[in-house]
Amino acid sequence: MSSVVVIGGTAGIGREIARFRAARGDDVVLTGRDAHRADTVAKEIGARGLALDLSRPHDIASALTDIERVDHLVLVGISRDQNLVAEYDIDAALHLVTLKLVGYTEVVHALLPRMSDQSAVVIFGGQAKERPYPGATTVATVNAGVTGLVRTLATELAPIRVNAVHPGIVGDSPFWAGKPAEVLENYRAQTPTGQLTSMRDVVDTVDFLLRNRSVNGVNLNVDGGWLLR
Repeated sequence: MSSVVVIGGTAGIGREIARFRAARGDDVVLTGRDAHRADTVAKEIGARGLALDLSRPHDIASALTDIERVDHLVLVGISRDQNLVAEYDIDAALHLVTLKLVGYTEVVHALLPRMSDQSAVVIFGGQAKERPYPGATTVATVNAGVTGLVRTLATELAPIRVNAVHPGIVGDSPFWAGKPAEVLENYRAQTPTGQLTSMRDVVDTVDFLLRNRSVNGVNLNVDGGWLLR
């Protein structure tokens, strides 16, 4: 049985990762910004819930004090951002940069004493870094930062392995499932496999990155080849 921590595990892909590992019999802790929601979701899937806000990095260490051992750490927590340079919202930009770069790093820092040489970390990025769109300046910049974060953490934390997953359009995720059918069909038509990425595909990828002891310092795209077109 492994000890698994999923940061941002109350909804979407994070919840599916936590549910998958709990169903496999692992000791799973998931976090969310709201304590009640984290506790409720955790009880539904057989895990333990903690309140943690990645955008408040000074509070992260104290939020994680009850965790005794970490075999696998998955950093999924995100914040949706639409921030045009022409109408630049500095506070929104600072929030996202803090959450995903400083917050992710502080989680690793806080939990490092409870990891072993066999531990592994998976960080979530995204494809906006490769295909930015109007309003994606902060998202694209932060996700590009994840690629560098993975490389430096894999170097500094060795032999602990650190990898990242960069999903494409995850068609059945809560964010994308509510989009108009024609929008999803347009993305599907641009994907060489003829199908959109599913949450199950992403969960499988995370599981692979956590298990395979020869995969390290990798930024892995999971998009059905969408970036090829």
